[in-house]
Amino acid sequence: MTTAEKTARWQTLKGGTAVGFLNSNKRYPQDRIPEAAAKNAETLVAWKGERVHTQLGVWSAKEGAVAAAVGSLKSENGAEIPADRVQTGFMGYVMTDEFRNGCGHRKPVDFDSSLVADAIDFGKTRAVLKPNQVQPIWVSIDVPADAPAGNYEGPITIKADKEYRLRLTVKVLDKVLPPASQWAFHLDLWQHPAAVARVHNVPLWSDAHFERMRPYYAMLAKAGQKFITASIVNEPWGHQTYDDYPSLIKWTRKKDGGWSFDYSLFDKYITFVMSTGINQRINCYSMVPWKVAFQYYDEGLGRDTVFTGKIGSEAYNVFWTPMLKDFTRHLKAKGWFEKTTIAMDERPMDAMKAVIRLLKGIDKDWKIALAGDYHAEIEKDIDDYCIASAHQFPADVLAARNQRGQLSTWYTCCTEKYPNGFTFSPPAEHVWIGWYTAAKGMKGYLRWAYNSWTADPVNDSRFRTWPAGDTYQVYPGPVTSIRFEKMIEGVQDFEKIRILKKKYKENGNAAKLKQLEAALTAFEIKNLAQQAAADMVTKVKPLINQ
Repeated sequence: MTTAEKTARWQTLKGGTAVGFLNSNKRYPQDRIPEAAAKNAETLVAWKGERVHTQLGVWSAKEGAVAAAVGSLKSENGAEIPADRVQTGFMGYVMTDEFRNGCGHRKPVDFDSSLVADAIDFGKTRAVLKPNQVQPIWVSIDVPADAPAGNYEGPITIKADKEYRLRLTVKVLDKVLPPASQWAFHLDLWQHPAAVARVHNVPLWSDAHFERMRPYYAMLAKAGQKFITASIVNEPWGHQTYDDYPSLIKWTRKKDGGWSFDYSLFDKYITFVMSTGINQRINCYSMVPWKVAFQYYDEGLGRDTVFTGKIGSEAYNVFWTPMLKDFTRHLKAKGWFEKTTIAMDERPMDAMKAVIRLLKGIDKDWKIALAGDYHAEIEKDIDDYCIASAHQFPADVLAARNQRGQLSTWYTCCTEKYPNGFTFSPPAEHVWIGWYTAAKGMKGYLRWAYNSWTADPVNDSRFRTWPAGDTYQVYPGPVTSIRFEKMIEGVQDFEKIRILKKKYKENGNAAKLKQLEAALTAFEIKNLAQQAAADMVTKVKPLINQ
């Protein structure tokens, strides 16, 4: 559609302004009238304890202020969902690009860039709408776990050129979703502490820094996050991010040739993250970083220096052995050893074999995590195995891993066009991920960056190396996103599937179980080439919301 055609359509807008509910699985261009007819009423279906959402929009041919207000939702029996459980957030537009070849260095001039709605600021209830623009508004409802089943209704008031009143209904089913801390889904979005310090302009590791980090980690815990990302060496990913990734442990080679290790920051950070509700796993990166260069302070030389010995060599083993012995002792003293892994990211199998031998030689109970390709030769030694989406665990291997209590998950990154969480990805792909995880019998999903922000993340999600949005899922504030909210929806769907399958088996309801399992067979990545994630998810939603 040309600019002239867009302008002409705006001029035909009856009354100059329109308000209505829109599809939460779509992003609406800022400069184009939504194709779908605006609805003045919306009905959502929810379990008790579930977070549900919808999207509405205001679009106008003239300039003016827009404000949104909501109240409690009340049932026919007098029960209510309190007003503080119903939120509206104005959505912001950010620059994105396109997938093209996925990974690899890129220049903005070589890619088609555009503005997309992504950020959702629940702290913002007013905005200025410019002529011929769309302003999307997100609505989230956190249904109380003790809410009686029934239909809850209430108005959403939008003030623009005049006052508009929309009707929202939430049909609460007599089913309960447990709190996020009890979800079986293992969500692993990697945290980036230094990025928080930079965007909030506070000294790294200062009290102000920890204070700024808390709401980000609390928001992540509420999404079901289980893992702490802990760097035990400087730059475990070879400085691929905009901000530094400093070590939480200070390594010192003493004048007499011995070693000392300062865990004070590591302990403070781990304790802090656990206090936000993320407390099941500590994944320590990494003995096999992307660039083999381990920095330490040398007392004899009076300066920082770097060890670059080959992974698996005698020099490498001599370098790491003192640290691993001391780290093992320290973790056991803190009571953290059982939940800690030495974690590797997309590392070659030979390097993995060398690390496994060394770790098991130090203590046979060391746990090891790997995100990467599937390797049958080392599978039994990987306690937390997260495979790339191009791979699958053989059914017998997956069953054996479950029996041994080992964690089996999957991930996406810059390699996959779909499903993914770029700022240009269809939002429902993050919901689809939850269904795919359930379909394949896996336990969770990993994405490499929760908040590895770009230089100007609020306005431009493009980065020098990967498709736009690959480096972060939420915005400074903290401000959530349509991607993050849809990810939560997918995780909740996974939990519903798990709960219903268990119930059907216990009750002997073979027909319902067969129907749900049959629906899951459609969730194959190759099918996304022909069918939109939103269509696939919408089709099966009634099976978990009956």
